[in-house]
Amino acid sequence: MTITTIGIDLAKNVFELCGLDERGEILLRRRVRRETLLRAVGKIPACVIGVEACTGAFFWQREFEALGHEVRIIAPQHVKPFGRRQKNDRNDAEAIAIAVSQPRMRFVPKKSVAQQDIQSLHRARRRMVNHRTALVSQMRGILLDRGIAFGQSITRARRMIPQIVEDTDNDLTELCREILSSLLELMAEIDERVREFDRRIDQVFRASEACQRVGRIRGVGPKTATAVIAAVGDGRDFDNGRHMAAWLGLVPRQHSSGDRTILMGISKRGDQHLRTLLVHGARAVVRTAVGKTDRFSRWVNELRERRGTNRAIVAVANKNARIIWALLARNEEYRPAS
Repeated sequence: MTITTIGIDLAKNVFELCGLDERGEILLRRRVRRETLLRAVGKIPACVIGVEACTGAFFWQREFEALGHEVRIIAPQHVKPFGRRQKNDRNDAEAIAIAVSQPRMRFVPKKSVAQQDIQSLHRARRRMVNHRTALVSQMRGILLDRGIAFGQSITRARRMIPQIVEDTDNDLTELCREILSSLLELMAEIDERVREFDRRIDQVFRASEACQRVGRIRGVGPKTATAVIAAVGDGRDFDNGRHMAAWLGLVPRQHSSGDRTILMGISKRGDQHLRTLLVHGARAVVRTAVGKTDRFSRWVNELRERRGTNRAIVAVANKNARIIWALLARNEEYRPAS
C-alpha cells in the first residue's frame, strides 16, 4: 500500500508523523526531531501533508511543497472532532491526517513570505497602538486617584494631561508630575513608531498594483488594502465573494431547524483585524453618504433608515469584501456604481 496522506503535529523541537493510505489505514508512525524532519519527509513519495494552522505552519508548507508534496493547512477547531479522548502528539498527528482527508473540509489560505512581511508590519503597528492605549489608561488611572478626571479619547488625553502636569495649582506632588512626564515622553516615542509603521504601510501600498486596485473602493484605504493582500493574497482560495465575506465573519449566525429560520448577529469569525478595518471603513462610508443622491448613497441611506446604522455599516463592509474578492480573483478594475 502507498501513503496518500500524512498528518504532522508541528512543534518547536519534536514532530510527530502519521501516514494513512487511501482507505484510512495507518501505514506510518514516526517521531522525528526538527533537524531531521525534512530528510524524513523527503524520503516519502509525493502525497498530501496536513498541518494545523500555528506558528511556523507557512514556513513548513513552503519547505514541504519544495519536496513535491501538496500541503493543506487546517484550522485547529476542524481537527478537534477527529481527535481521541487522550490528547498527545501521536493522537494529534492521526487526527490531522484524518481531518485533511475529508472531502468537504475547509483549509487556511496559504501565505507567501511577502504576505507574512505585510502581516508582521500590521501586527507590529497594532502592538504599538495597544501599548499606547495601555499607557493612556495608566495615566488616566493615576490622575483619577488624585481626583482629576477628563473625557475618554486619546486626542483629549494628549491635550489635557500636559496641561494638568504643568498646572501648579492642583494637588499633584512633584514625584507624580515626574512620573506623568516620563509616561508622556514614552507616549511620544510610541507615536513616532506608529507613524513610522504607517509610512511603511503606505510604501507597501504604493508599490503593489493589487493594493492600489483594492484601495479605489469606497471605505478602503492603504491599511485595509494591505491587510487584505496579507490575509488572502489573490483571493482564489475562496469560491466566490460570499465565501470570503463569510470567512471574515461579516454574515449572520444561523440557528435554524425545519421551516424555522433564525438569524442572529454576525458570526465574527476569521481575521478580526481585517474585519475591524472593513467595518471602520464602512462606517465612514455610511456617515458620508448622508445627503448624497448617487445610486450607491441612496442604497446606503435607505438601508440605514430601514434597518439601522449598525446593520447598514456591516452590509457595506460585506459588500466591500465581495468586491475585493472580485478585483483580486478576477484581476479586474474597480467600477464604482454611478
